[in-house]
Amino acid sequence: QVQLVESGGGLVQPGGSLRLSCAASGSIRGIETMAWYRQAPGNQRELVASITRGGSTNYADSAKGRFTISRDNAKNTVYLQMNSLKPEDTAVYYCNADIWQLYIWSLKNFWGQGTQVTVSS
Repeated sequence: QVQLVESGGGLVQPGGSLRLSCAASGSIRGIETMAWYRQAPGNQRELVASITRGGSTNYADSAKGRFTISRDNAKNTVYLQMNSLKPEDTAVYYCNADIWQLYIWSLKNFWGQGTQVTVSS
């Protein structure tokens, strides 16, 4: 069994910063790409940023220059540092990861439960 648990969401004023964390736990043999997605009310879930096991990153245009994704492979944890936040960043943010589980020889995709980020004055 594998779980992804996000933390760090909350209410922040425009221009402020938040740091999201997502820790993977359970019967993990290895983790490939880890990513952050977000979903605002009435919108589809969209990719915010991703990072490979080797550290290569990819960002949505809306995140470039403001958000930074990073990971600690020893802790099976991915982070999203969000700066210069805007009201349009308000959404539920979800962690996603491609994980090799113990005793299972295929890569499986997992989602966290989501953490709310609200940017408002």
